This record gives sequence, structure tokens and C-alpha cells, in this order.
Amino acid sequence: MGGDWDGLRAEVRRRIDELIAAGREGGVQVAAYLDGEAILEVHAGAADRTTGRPLTADTPVWSVSTGKALTATVVHVLAEHGELDYDLRIVEVWPEFARHGKEGVTLRHALTHTAGVPALPADVTPEDFTDWDRMCAMVADAEPIAPPGEVKAYHAWTFGWLVGEVVRRVTGRRVSQVLAEDVAGPLGVPGELYVGVPAAELGRLARVEDRNLSALFDYASANLPNFDRVAPPGVRPGAEIGSRADVLTADVPATGTMTARAAARMLAALIGEVDGVRLISPARLRTATTPAGPGREWVFGQETTWGLGYAVDSDGAFGAAGSGGSLAYAYPELGLTVAATKTLLGAGDGDPMEDLRVLIRDAVTAQR
Repeated sequence: MGGDWDGLRAEVRRRIDELIAAGREGGVQVAAYLDGEAILEVHAGAADRTTGRPLTADTPVWSVSTGKALTATVVHVLAEHGELDYDLRIVEVWPEFARHGKEGVTLRHALTHTAGVPALPADVTPEDFTDWDRMCAMVADAEPIAPPGEVKAYHAWTFGWLVGEVVRRVTGRRVSQVLAEDVAGPLGVPGELYVGVPAAELGRLARVEDRNLSALFDYASANLPNFDRVAPPGVRPGAEIGSRADVLTADVPATGTMTARAAARMLAALIGEVDGVRLISPARLRTATTPAGPGREWVFGQETTWGLGYAVDSDGAFGAAGSGGSLAYAYPELGLTVAATKTLLGAGDGDPMEDLRVLIRDAVTAQR
């Protein structure tokens, strides 16, 4: 690992060890790349607390919506290859999507969470999630909450099928296949970045558990009128659904399973070169990460900014974070990427992985 980052690594490890000792975390991975080189890779705790199997650097962890960064990256790599256009009207490749006046929805709308179809039927089940065609039919039949581009609404689950079916219709490949062949393979991390996990690899995965994330979902359900529309009770994005082999092996491109080091490496290859690989051009990077405009979001009621598939933060970062605490962000101006995965899904008492992201960002800023 390049540079003199021993002090930073030691501090990250100390904080993680304290969190695990206090019972706030079970297993944690944190990784960072700077100027295309790994500067930090810390892992600690258990991959499975019931068996004591240790978490290693190459243990993939289901990381909820941090997976949206993987799916967005697939889109931009395909666009770089000339296979996709952001302003493609979805109905041009997916005619069934035109129902209920959705003819004007573009891939750009889907990437910026303004397509108007964030909701799922109230009775949707995890078993439904394992049937790609059934889920795409649900999305195609959805009645929009607003015309395209008018309402910013987090497409918590539907983002994956919206974007993923466009990818499939245009390329003939599923998101998981493009990710493996065009992203993970070239980057040398074929067993560490997944949308759908190959069944033969399930035994390598960490076992996610609920700490108190489910309690947050209960609160959101009771207090946010649109929450259950985007995350119906049977498919809330927590440990229960993230522990199911049938869901983990299905393509559900709103989520992903990954190691922190692979996620950090992927983002590093978006903002620069990693071992001779650069996934997209600097011009495309600017396009992908230009804010689509701030605004109050329909589900949570907070001011939120997205680029094309990535969240864009006020500190200059872009990326994604997942329910329960995982994250993957890049700082193009710093040449820095940071990713964290964790097995104990928690909320409501601080955000330890976010604190580590800020610690790493500030340490690198101080060195610049």
C-alpha cells in the first residue's frame, strides 16, 4: 500500500475494534484508494457470529442500497462503450412500460429517481423478487405518482428493475453479467462484486443480522406516509430479506453484495486509473456526477441530490450508502475513494461507517 498511512490505518482499526467490543458491530470491512492505489484495508470481527467464521478482506457482504453504485457504474461503462444513451426513452426498448402514460420516461429519469414509479404493490413478496420477469411486469404496469422529471422520489427497489431491464433489452445481458464481465473482471475482483450472487459462492458470504434497523423501519412506516409504498412490509431492505439465499442469488439491482476493497477499487477506476484500467472517461465522469438538482425527496422528505445513479454530497463526494450502514464514495478532487461494509445492520444511534469515511477524507485532505 502506497504512502505513509500507518497512523490512519491504526486509528481506523482501533475504532472498529472498539465498536465490535461494545457490541455495536459484528464484522466490518473498510477500504480506501488514493490515486489508484490502496492505502487502507481493514477488516475485523466475524463473518458469521453463530459459527465464529472470521470476516476476511475477500468476504462479500450484502450491502443493501450501496449496490446502486454498482448498477449505476454498469450503465456508465455501457454508455462509454456506446451501447446506452442516458436520454433513451425506456419504451423504445421496453414497449410494455408505456402503460398509464409512461411513454416519456427516460433512462436519465430512472437514474435520477424522477421516473415517477417508486412504488410496489403492498402484497409483493421476497419470492416475487426472485422472478425477474414478474418484477419487470409489475414496474411496467405501475401507475406513476407524477409525470417524469417532476417529483424526486427514491426508487428504493424499483430503480433496479427499471435500469436493469433497459440494460437487458439493449445488450441482451443482465446487470450481474455486465458487472462481472465489464467491471469486476477487468479490475481483478471477480469474486467480490455482485448484484446476483452465483449459488456456488453463497458459502463465502457474510451473514447479515439486524441490530436495530428493523425498529427504524417500523418508525418510518408509522410516520412517513409514503414509506410502505416504496418498501412494503414483506420486502423491507433489512437482514431478513438479505439473509435469503433465493434473493441473494437473484438479480435485484437496487442492492448488491460486495467487499469494501472491491467497491473502493471500482470507484477508483471511475475517477482515475487502477493498474492500467479506467472504466470511463473524465468527461463521462463529470456527466455522471453532475447534480441533477437539489430538492425535497418524496419518501423521506429531506433535501437530496443525485447525479446519474449516484448520490452527490455537499463535500464533493459521489456514491451510495445502504440501509444499516454500508457505503461507497469517491472524491474526484482528492483522488480518494472510501468503502465500508458491515454485518450488523443498525440505525438511529450515530453512523460509525460515515464517521470513518469523514476521518479518512480529512486525513487525506490534510496531506494534500
